[in-house]
This record gives sequence, C-alpha cells and structure tokens, in this order.
Amino acid sequence: MKEYDFYIVPTPIGNLGDITNRAIDVLKMVDIIACEDMRVTQKLLNHFDIKTKCVSYHKFNEKERINLFLNFINEGKRIALVSDAGTPLICDPGAVIVQELRKHNISVTALPGANAAVTLLSQISRKDEEFVFVGFLPKTQAQIENILNNYRYSDIVFYESPNRLMKTLEIIRELRPDCKVAVGRELTKIFEEVLQGNVNDVISHFRKNVLKGEIVGFISRDENFVNVDVKEKIKILKNKNFKAKEISIILSELYNLNKNEIYKQILET
Repeated sequence: MKEYDFYIVPTPIGNLGDITNRAIDVLKMVDIIACEDMRVTQKLLNHFDIKTKCVSYHKFNEKERINLFLNFINEGKRIALVSDAGTPLICDPGAVIVQELRKHNISVTALPGANAAVTLLSQISRKDEEFVFVGFLPKTQAQIENILNNYRYSDIVFYESPNRLMKTLEIIRELRPDCKVAVGRELTKIFEEVLQGNVNDVISHFRKNVLKGEIVGFISRDENFVNVDVKEKIKILKNKNFKAKEISIILSELYNLNKNEIYKQILET
C-alpha cells in the first residue's frame, strides 16, 4: 500500500460493520488520528482494537491546528483525519487543513466510504442523476426559500436536525405544495426509515412518529418550473408602464411562478 502523509478516512454513519478493511489498516498504521470528538472516535477505535493516539480537530480549532499538524508531518509522522460519522469535509471539518497541506506539497489521499447523502440517493427513485447537495439547511425561512427558488429545476439533497425537520417540511409545502420529497433517518441502523412521497403525506407520517437520529432529506425538482429570466421580463413590462401588481399577476400566470416572489423582485429592481 502506497504511503501518504495525510489520510482522509470515512467512518460509519451508524452500522460499525460498514467501515472498510483499508480504513482500519490506515487508522492502525498512522501515528495520529485527528478527530472531531475524541469520545465518539474512541468508541470506534476501541471496537476495532485501534491504539493510535487521537488529537482533537473540529470547526472551532481548525486554523489553530495547522502548525501542529505541519510540525507532526515534518517530524515524519502520518496523520489520519476522521469525523464523528461519515466522510470528512462533507459537512464536516477538514477543508482548512487540506488546503494548507496542498500548499506545502504534502501528500494527501482520501479513502472511499460512508456518506449519508449517497446512502439515501441509492435507495430512492429519481428522474436522472443530476442533483444539488446543499449540506445543512440554514435556519431562517427566507434562506430556505431562497435555496428552493435558486435550485427549482434541480433535485436537492440536504441534512437536517430531527427537531427542525417538521418546520422545514412545512416551509417546502408552503412554497411548493405538490412537491415530492424523501426523508431518511437512522440510516444503516436498526431503526432505519426511508419515506418518499408527496410533502403532505410525509408531513402526516412524521406527525404521528417520534423523530430521532440524523436526517437526510431530498426535494424533487419542480417539473412545472419554466426557466425564464424573470428580471428581464419585469424590465420589459415596466417599460410598457405596467404596475407592480399587474406584472406579478401576468408573469405568475404565464410561467406558473409564485406571484408574491415576483412582486418582491419587482420592488427590489
């Protein structure tokens, strides 16, 4: 096996049996494991009898750790980066140190492995392969609506916390009431659940069930959406002396767009 200075090592998202033999070998072979939460990682290491030393590396100390890791590598030590679950750098820390290591021409490699978004996508029906991954959704309704509008013609995959999922689904329903969605929770675990259907049906289901565990969501593209340059259409109608209310009605009827969203854009232009 070719040796590198820095290894990006995915860990299971639930079922410990999903870790690869190569990942175990690397975690045993390196001198240091950089991890988000040493308590979480230690459980994994204990399970596979891995004795390698751990050093904390999380979003609050990423920049502080750069010099420490560079010094380790200059001393000839090899480092593996893990997250609490899944693949590092995918909604998890790691981008800062990888960027710095590549600047110093330090050898970096990544192992393939568990990823919650791909695990969901591999078991739900889709029209084609194209999708947009947006990571964890923002907290405000306006920000979520902005994502839904910007990627209206793409399938969207996102992460969400269980205590916020219902609010997120209701925002989706408000903006796109006929939308098809999928929700996966506790993926690879004993109580794994994957549900796909109309947003109303999914909301009804989860109202009757206690939500626990990590959530991965999927929003199907708007099949009725027409990719039109709304700003240009607004400009044309303004030049013809149509009022804001009239423009919003005309464009919403012609292109099946949200009237209120068009009205907001008119006021902003």
